Amino acid sequence: MTHANCPRCGGRLARDNDSGRCAPCQAAERDRMSAPPVVPASFWEHEPVRQALASRHLGRVIRAYRCHPYHGRSVLPQTVVAGWLGITQAQLSRVENGPPVVHLDRLAHWAKVLGIPPSLLWFSLPDTRSSSCEEVGRRPPSTPASLDHQVFVAPPAFHELPTKEVVTTDRRQFHALAALAGLSSTGSLGLLATLTDKSPSIGLEHVRLASSLVQEFRRADAAAGANQLCDIAMQVHGRLSSWAAEARYSRDVGEALQTSLADLAVQTAWLAIDAGRRDAARPYLDEAITRARLADDPQVEVRALAQLALLTWESQPTEALQCADVAFRTSAGWATPRLRTLLHLRRACAFAALHDRSAFERELRKARHELERGPHEDDPGFTHFVNLQEVQGLAALSYLALDQPRRAADVLHDAIASPSPTHQRNQVYYRVRLVEATYRDGDVNQAARLALDLLPDVRQMNSRRVTSHLTHTRLTLDQVPRATPTVRNFIEAFDSEAV
Repeated sequence: MTHANCPRCGGRLARDNDSGRCAPCQAAERDRMSAPPVVPASFWEHEPVRQALASRHLGRVIRAYRCHPYHGRSVLPQTVVAGWLGITQAQLSRVENGPPVVHLDRLAHWAKVLGIPPSLLWFSLPDTRSSSCEEVGRRPPSTPASLDHQVFVAPPAFHELPTKEVVTTDRRQFHALAALAGLSSTGSLGLLATLTDKSPSIGLEHVRLASSLVQEFRRADAAAGANQLCDIAMQVHGRLSSWAAEARYSRDVGEALQTSLADLAVQTAWLAIDAGRRDAARPYLDEAITRARLADDPQVEVRALAQLALLTWESQPTEALQCADVAFRTSAGWATPRLRTLLHLRRACAFAALHDRSAFERELRKARHELERGPHEDDPGFTHFVNLQEVQGLAALSYLALDQPRRAADVLHDAIASPSPTHQRNQVYYRVRLVEATYRDGDVNQAARLALDLLPDVRQMNSRRVTSHLTHTRLTLDQVPRATPTVRNFIEAFDSEAV
């Protein structure tokens, strides 16, 4: 077989076919995103797969499975295969790169999902009646009471007040908030709205629900900001935490659940920051770190630490540095260039707040160097926003902290020159900070002109973090002696539009 043949059926590929699969095979496997394909017996004879099986390391087998030429020219993403296995992408990364998994229940379940022939395995598959993936989170009627240790109860919710408020929330209010947040059309909230019925057990479908909601929150937040999203995220987090505290589930489901709830807590913390409710963010991040450690999920722990460094870099820069340092140590060996870019940026901002210019410049150079290395297939999902604009924007905020407004303004001009279509809020935020830098540099009229142009865009944003900066500019310009017509025009427009 040559590169001009379909690896699935052996048929010849057209010259303009860049997918690596013939049209019939593509049509036959359009549903591979939701379930593994049925592979031929020859699939398991591929040398990398044979070597992985011989190593008795199922993580290596899964990686060889993902990279098999049968799937076409593109490697199967970890997120897709993790979805099949009922775990998160971060957990799959640990399975592939960490020590061999020894838990028989996990080995058996994953081997069945991928369709690995039992004759090739180094362990025996248990009877299907007791290991079916459809029974995850539920004890079969014949299971004796002596196996109770395999099922455990979730730790209690960390935030009693939000949890109590959420459980009693009127469903019409809940869905009204969801509509405001732009999430009601996704269909994910239908199951969530029934959680107050207190189902006694949790399955993998509920874990996938929590994970999918985190993705929806990220997309909506990047587009419009967090004001309405913050309320709905807090309610979602409270519902799931309250339910998980009373439900029962298997150990495998428990680890995945803790990871998903930790990820949701970090996302809720970020939304609280963007909605101008910074005091509410810290408890969610503390909870996220605890849950991530319970699940032994270093990726979510690193995300929480990076978020905590962001929250504290201006007010407690020494703590922010400590958070970034711990995140570096925790991610040693698996951090991608994009993740290292983010952590170097967190350190750079903290050094700027400490007025350590040489250390700031050093960390900024490292961040830029890592960014230039490009994306990686194992980039964590939470680093999606780390791009050139983010590096330039945070560099500019650091220059403001170092009292270098002119340099900050120059860098911000570059940052907003190439906006990201999926991060409109960030674009508006950095434009607002350009107004601040311009004013602090002494050009009051130019600052007023920029602010006036910004008003329509800020009005469409649901980000109190954005509007509060522009409100501060309005109050500052109002104190300018002998205000110019440009300044008066901005103040009048601002007051009339009630931004």
